[in-house]
Amino acid sequence: MNLYRRLVIASLLLTLVVVVFGAYVRLADAGLGCPDWPGCYGKLTPTQAAEQIHEAYSADPYGPVSMRKAWKEMIHRYLASGLGFMIILITALAWRHRRQAGAAPVAAGLLLGVVIFQGMLGMWTVTLLLKPAIVTAHLIGGMTVLGLLAWLSMRALSVPRAEVSPGVVLLSWLAFAALAVQIALGGWVSTNYAALACTDFPTCHGSWWPEADYSNAFHIVRELGMTAEGELLSHEALTAIHWMHRVGALTAGGLLFALAWVLSRRQATQGLGIALLAAVVLQVLIGVANIIFSLPLWLAAAHNAGAALLVVVMVCISSRLGLAASPADAGQRLSGLGRVDQPQAR
Repeated sequence: MNLYRRLVIASLLLTLVVVVFGAYVRLADAGLGCPDWPGCYGKLTPTQAAEQIHEAYSADPYGPVSMRKAWKEMIHRYLASGLGFMIILITALAWRHRRQAGAAPVAAGLLLGVVIFQGMLGMWTVTLLLKPAIVTAHLIGGMTVLGLLAWLSMRALSVPRAEVSPGVVLLSWLAFAALAVQIALGGWVSTNYAALACTDFPTCHGSWWPEADYSNAFHIVRELGMTAEGELLSHEALTAIHWMHRVGALTAGGLLFALAWVLSRRQATQGLGIALLAAVVLQVLIGVANIIFSLPLWLAAAHNAGAALLVVVMVCISSRLGLAASPADAGQRLSGLGRVDQPQAR
């Protein structure tokens, strides 16, 4: 089991690197640095494909292919491949030690299935030329892998549960669901290059509800930068994508702040509440800074890192609270939220 625990924790850390570096690759416009998959022009390394890369770069110096972009793309693939191999080992060890405390063979098997599908999404991201739906799904898949590994880490370390009211459990469900939706919205903003559709803050184009085209903005099956009818995506559509991300941030942020406040008032969960509050504040500040400073590459990648950190913190909270209880059960005693969760007497 010691090897299993070390592998799970190492894989969690590597997944954080893969998720953030994947965002960096996309934001650096290197997602098609190698236009085939899994190699680069059929080669193992960009160096071996130098001739083809040079030809593509000479034909279009401002295009998606260059030696630097190819290396960025391939490093991401190498890291993801290494992570996939580690998760295969985790699954095998989880089933081998399935009768021991801390092992979670079913969850490990689910994780392996998600990783396989994530690999297919990575292939389709390249072969289908960065379709927004595929790229966003790839981001969601990466966050799902991260969340599952965080949960496996908590199980492997045998972290005890904290007793809380069903109202807190319900609030946790709502906050986690809102975070998931917000991450999907953030992925949609990034993959549609809508991060600077609104350049002022807190308003957008000087309005609290700017003119926007929501129907084309959230049409899923379409090419990058195009509507479903094949026309160029309007600025109003990009505005709709960006503005809904801000609305989602307000909703998710409010629920996460509320959860952090409730957790910080109990001695058993105070540390989790403080960690969640710090992660939310950091992510909000990074998001606002991206708008004010016009989306510098390192800050945009940091925003993805902040989202990943929130996922890990929320999974840790979920594990500590034991979210096996259903939201419906929790809702039966939501009115007891303020009464049950007063600070414990010292």
